[in-house]
Amino acid sequence: MATYKPQEAVDPDWKSAGYATLEEFYKDKSEYNKLAEEYSKEIDELQSKMYAHNRYGLLIIFQAMDAAGKDSTIKHVMSGINTHGVKVFAYKRPSLNELEHDYMWRTNINLPERGCMTIFNRSYYEEVLVVKVHPEILTTSQLLPQEIAEDAEKVFKNRYSDIQNFEKYAHRNGIHILKFFLNVSKKEQGKRMIERIETPAKNWKFEEGDVKERGFWDDYMQAYEECINNTASEHAPWYVIPADDKKNMRLIVSQLILEKLKSLKLAYPVIDEKRMEELSKYKQIILNQDSD
Repeated sequence: MATYKPQEAVDPDWKSAGYATLEEFYKDKSEYNKLAEEYSKEIDELQSKMYAHNRYGLLIIFQAMDAAGKDSTIKHVMSGINTHGVKVFAYKRPSLNELEHDYMWRTNINLPERGCMTIFNRSYYEEVLVVKVHPEILTTSQLLPQEIAEDAEKVFKNRYSDIQNFEKYAHRNGIHILKFFLNVSKKEQGKRMIERIETPAKNWKFEEGDVKERGFWDDYMQAYEECINNTASEHAPWYVIPADDKKNMRLIVSQLILEKLKSLKLAYPVIDEKRMEELSKYKQIILNQDSD
């Protein structure tokens, strides 16, 4: 079975992230289903141990262009995982209430509790992606003071720094962070968007704005490159995953989540002798009840 390993990017400007190779990790649909089930079972077991251990939290961030497969990846990778210790938050256009706060407020209130995994479908990184492509948002929506917003380059430089410091802070408090950029090609994205339009079960969620944003493709690629280079770190790495093959992408994401969970020093709580004696008494009571 092939295993994903980060490698240096071909583009020298993208060296600060792990890159998945284009190697396929499954031969056919049957093998894919088998591997996906194995990964899901192992993730579930480790997450249960993390929940019982109650020391670490794991934040998993998915960023991507529209139609890259964020929703389906979360659905398939987390299939079969005990929902008691997993939460998913999808971030769309900020509400009026959210805009009244600092730009990281709406995500910070949903950070994982100890023992839990939290998934962000989009995240605070929108503030250095969408907002960087459309800097007018700084004043028209986010209501930054004019003296701050007038130097957009400085705003984003400071935001990179804020994010780096925040992720260090999270790590120092036992919250580990995995960040995935699902890197779909423009051609494949167009194919999926047309399929969405033509499919009754999907065309209800098609938005004209998606086509408009597609016109800024090169600007978004530049924003992602600068974002990754400025915010990737050892304690909060970025992984750029080829997303044209959804099945392959899901297997790679699963492997990376497993790798992270295995790296944590997880253990079930140890029960002392006194507690074991108490449990033995309760066991006997149950046996007596069943014998009545």
